[in-house]
Amino acid sequence: MKNTILLVEDEEGLASYVAKELTFEDFDVLTAADGEAAWETYQEKKDDLLLVLLDWMLPKMDGMQVLRRIRKHDDLPVIMMTARDYLGDKITGLDTGADDYITKPFEIEELLARIRVIQRRTAHQSGRDQTYHLQDLTLVTKTRQVDRGGQAIQLTQREYDLLLFLLQHPGQVFTRDELLDNVWGVDFLGQQNVVDVYIGYLRNKIDVGDAPHLFHTIRGVGYSLKEDDDDAG
Repeated sequence: MKNTILLVEDEEGLASYVAKELTFEDFDVLTAADGEAAWETYQEKKDDLLLVLLDWMLPKMDGMQVLRRIRKHDDLPVIMMTARDYLGDKITGLDTGADDYITKPFEIEELLARIRVIQRRTAHQSGRDQTYHLQDLTLVTKTRQVDRGGQAIQLTQREYDLLLFLLQHPGQVFTRDELLDNVWGVDFLGQQNVVDVYIGYLRNKIDVGDAPHLFHTIRGVGYSLKEDDDDAG
């Protein structure tokens, strides 16, 4: 399994501390102190990387620019590290394609927990090659292609993971806690309503126009992905 992390952080003390802790946890760590160096390192080492820890405010090229460039090429997991704790900033980062978001200052145990979630997800998905269908919705794991009615749908990593899990269990009803455990991981330390947010993102991309709704809210319980019926909201 890939075990190399690209740490992009211009604050020397923090970068040194995080790199030391990651090394202690048996990760191989590459570092970059600005956006341009991060992009160059990514291009050289992307096939070896488990994930990128990416600061938002960087010299030469900010973290959002680096993230956008990475997303043009692949779905390599990216955790944003930033002092920007406004909700709008978090949404911007996630919508741009970040897999997770951790606000400075943070405890190293929280960062390690978030990394373990990505490790488990990567191990679970490794080597799988399947196609899932529900009505006119299709997901191909080998290419990570998602389309509905022949129209390609662009998803962030977390949106893809949530959709894949639901497609693997069509018609089943999951509580928010169950979705957090299975998609975000049992180590997730954020708020439960993140599930509602991501279900909303998927609905806005998949349940559009006159197409029958596939995402259903089961009041007082949680969510289900299934063909439209008269009982769902």
